Amino acid sequence: MKRPARVRALFALAVIAVSVFVAVTVPVRLGLDLRGGTQIVLETRSTETLKADAEATDRTLEVLRGRIDALGVAEPGIVRSGDNRIIVELPGVQDPRKAADVLGRTAQLSVHPVQGPGTGGDGKLPPGERVLPDESGELLHLGRAALGGQDVKSAESRFDPQSGAGWHVTVGFEDGEGWARLTGEAACHPAGDPRRRVAIVLDDKVISSPQVDPSVACGAGITGGSTQITGSFTSDEAKELALLVHGGALPVPVETVEQRTVGPTLGAEAIRASAWAAVVGTALTALFVIVVYRLMGLLAVVALLCYGLISYAGLAALGATLTLPGLAGFVLAIGMAVDANVLVFERAREEYAGRRRPSGRSALTAGFKGAFSAIADSNVTTLIAAALLFVLASGPVKGFGVTLGIGVLASMVSALVITRVLAEFAVARRRVHRRPGVTGLASVGRVRAWLTRRDPQLMRRPRRWLAVSAVVLAVAAAGIVVRGLNFGVEFTGGRLIEYATERTVAPDRARAALADAGFPQAVVQSSGDNGLTVRTEELTNEEAVKVAEAVAEAGGGAEKVRDELIGPSLGDELRRNALLALGLALVAQLLYLAVRFRWMFGAGAVAALAHDVVILTGVFAWLGKPVDGVFLAALLTVIGYSVNDSVVVFDRIRELWRKDAKAPLARVTNQAILQTVPRTVNTGIGVMFILAALALLGGDSLTDFALALLIGMVVGTYSSVLTASPLAIELDARAGGGKRPRRTAPRTPAPRTERTPTEV
Repeated sequence: MKRPARVRALFALAVIAVSVFVAVTVPVRLGLDLRGGTQIVLETRSTETLKADAEATDRTLEVLRGRIDALGVAEPGIVRSGDNRIIVELPGVQDPRKAADVLGRTAQLSVHPVQGPGTGGDGKLPPGERVLPDESGELLHLGRAALGGQDVKSAESRFDPQSGAGWHVTVGFEDGEGWARLTGEAACHPAGDPRRRVAIVLDDKVISSPQVDPSVACGAGITGGSTQITGSFTSDEAKELALLVHGGALPVPVETVEQRTVGPTLGAEAIRASAWAAVVGTALTALFVIVVYRLMGLLAVVALLCYGLISYAGLAALGATLTLPGLAGFVLAIGMAVDANVLVFERAREEYAGRRRPSGRSALTAGFKGAFSAIADSNVTTLIAAALLFVLASGPVKGFGVTLGIGVLASMVSALVITRVLAEFAVARRRVHRRPGVTGLASVGRVRAWLTRRDPQLMRRPRRWLAVSAVVLAVAAAGIVVRGLNFGVEFTGGRLIEYATERTVAPDRARAALADAGFPQAVVQSSGDNGLTVRTEELTNEEAVKVAEAVAEAGGGAEKVRDELIGPSLGDELRRNALLALGLALVAQLLYLAVRFRWMFGAGAVAALAHDVVILTGVFAWLGKPVDGVFLAALLTVIGYSVNDSVVVFDRIRELWRKDAKAPLARVTNQAILQTVPRTVNTGIGVMFILAALALLGGDSLTDFALALLIGMVVGTYSSVLTASPLAIELDARAGGGKRPRRTAPRTPAPRTERTPTEV
């Protein structure tokens, strides 16, 4: 074994060994849409005196963390997103009312004088005064707030064994005079009198009501701007009190801008459905690859299994959260991983069956070398789409971007390293060398042979294909204009709730029941056999309960399986980000292709991408399907897939043009298309198996996603061959490409021969 092959083999073994170790020891974190629970996105708001910056949001987060602990939720998650958003994940919480009520209240701290014991009736109290129970449940009559959270400078828990005070909390105030005045008034009352106490209130709850020490003189108060709260505190109690006091020092209001609740049943069904889709789709794809490429196909399937292991380990190592769209992206990447193997095997077939290479090993080496540029360029374009999803999207769609990006990198490792190691080892065996037909590389394949015999001139009249594309484009655009787009709740704001009813309910009947309950504008759609999806404007949690009662009455009982609340501000932001992601994707593709190829190829590919986007969106408009975040993920994936096809064709055009710099672009393009059709067909069939399995077995939550990708795959394959290429030919002709020499790589001059005297 030569040194490069030995290095590749050792690298492959190391990657597989590390992946096995990570997969066994590090579990992948499942998103709430797979394990069930509630996710709430809170946004901090600035006030007249305080700005909702990152520091204020961090302090608010600490207060919220204490509230979540009080809920008793197992393994909660709370993180800051940006400068003023907090994402809270509550596994197992199916009723968002309690969580939203606790988390959504403003983190507001105030310090009050105690007027005396409470009477239980505070309806006729002066403004600002109230009656609240203290730590032991005794009612206290509190006066108007003397200090606010903004007046608290610090709060720390400390332990003093010398004085015998034990654990206590030291509080520092910005307004030292205000604190001295408040405690000086309280000190005028005798010890034991409730009026000698000072109450610290957080979120309408007395968290501490200490009595002013007898050593403090009436009217003098506690000076210096700091004080100690003593009592029979344990270590945890003192730390919690200090956290609450200090956390409330920045009373920044928070607003719920997004809320998602997924029932555990839907999560379990989604995992089971996606797993079945993965098994069936992968099995069919593997069988197809083995039938077409025989031994090489079998080795590619082994590499695909390693790809799945590497992808899983990558998700676990990065601590990524696997969501439902992310799981679909993982399954989809299996189909896309086949593409690199197909590219290599088709190039190797050309070299071996065309008798340009004497052995299967040399043909494989040439195949990997010839396919590398196309594989690299096509995967880079997909990574661009994945990066845009990660940067601009949110929630499950961001998870899809992470999964897709990891899948692309893992597919390159599996195809260019693992497949190569296995294939080169196999073809070096004597038994394989004596039976070249076993390798699957001995013939170019039936499709390629048929095209070689027929030699169709597809690019003789490129404007005909452009006319067909224009007609399809017009029909799709008409759907957008006539039917309009059914924007999902993510882009419009509002609330979407999905129920599983005991019996089948017609949408009209459910709509009438909701109208009687006071929701005449609710949009009701069927979902599965006994499912109903209700979409309304923004609802409070109390109004959502009324909706559930109306649906349960109409359906003989109902169970909520999904609940999504998107605030209008977040909906506007998501819509802007979606357009921004789409625009940036087109610009990024144009720039990349213009650098890697010629400008007319970049322009043709980007025009084809815009063509794909309009057609896919138009089809969804005609079908009345929702345009939401999952659709955006599918759309950007289609862009990456379409560019993959375009890059493969353009790469072959570049290669052929270097061999014959003066050939017309139309003839070179036609030849390139015919040579890459087997790869396009075989890759398309492999991906179609995966998508068909997702559409049929993936459940209702993945049906629209798989449908969008199926449509996009067909349209993208057509446009990359019969839209981007003809448009590049037309642009080249308008630029005078047929009259000017083209830049090419230096050609090696042919050896000169001496003519003998007898030659004429």
